Amino acid sequence: MARKTKTWTPPIGVIANYVGKSGGASRRGYTVRVKAEARGGRFVVEALGRNGKPVLFTIKRENLAPLQPSLFDE
Repeated sequence: MARKTKTWTPPIGVIANYVGKSGGASRRGYTVRVKAEARGGRFVVEALGRNGKPVLFTIKRENLAPLQPSLFDE
């Protein structure tokens, strides 16, 4: 029996990586900012849309992951 991994619960205002299970750009991932917690284990996040304007949408917690450390992190 496989163990269930603990999901990451991001604090409000943090920048995270969103990787969706559907096709297209969401499979490659988005960098999003968590704006608020919604119902049912979902979060309201903000990302840049195609025309460069901020877009709000709701995603499941299981599709969020912390950003990988970068070269310029301290």
